[in-house]
Amino acid sequence: MSNFTYERLDKSKAMLLVVDHQEGLYQLVHDIDPVNMKTNILAHATLAKIFNLPTVLTTSSETGPNGPLPAEIIALHPTAPFIKRNGQVNAWDNDDFRAAVEAAGRKQIILAGITTDVCTAFLALSLREAGYSVWANSEASGTFDKRTAADANDRMRAAGVQVVSMFAVALELMRDWRDTPGTSELLPFFDTYLPEYGMLARAHDAAVRTGTLSGL
Repeated sequence: MSNFTYERLDKSKAMLLVVDHQEGLYQLVHDIDPVNMKTNILAHATLAKIFNLPTVLTTSSETGPNGPLPAEIIALHPTAPFIKRNGQVNAWDNDDFRAAVEAAGRKQIILAGITTDVCTAFLALSLREAGYSVWANSEASGTFDKRTAADANDRMRAAGVQVVSMFAVALELMRDWRDTPGTSELLPFFDTYLPEYGMLARAHDAAVRTGTLSGL
């Protein structure tokens, strides 16, 4: 008999963190191509809007070479706590950031950051130590090369962090296409941020409209 317990993401228990997705640090990402990386970090922030998840934004030394967060992310979350760290590498070491996460009252954390091996991993490990369940969005975290990313992901997995894709996060939060958010909210999201699936949905819709496939 298996002792495994499948902990599922629950939109009523989860929150989302945007960690150092800064325009200067973006230049360090070489394990994901630049076009996909930009798409992925915007998708990560957008998921919180779709599922109405509490969100905390944080940057590190943004007035220096690390640069600001993309304006699109700030526009998505104009009222979210935005913690601008001036020295702490690990966001969990910042009292204001830690207080903002704790104030949300959620025990499931979805996060992504630049770089994977530092900004994502250090925080993910600290959150695990503090008793949180952690889902690291691997597609919206980037670093210097694929080996560094793989080592960081292995380190997080060893601590019980679930390293997952954006698609997995979105569908686990949704669970059922008939729910809300469901088909109406997620298909436009995928059409923008996961065009392979968006085109699949378009093909299905076209088949329904032309009568070659019956609707569900």
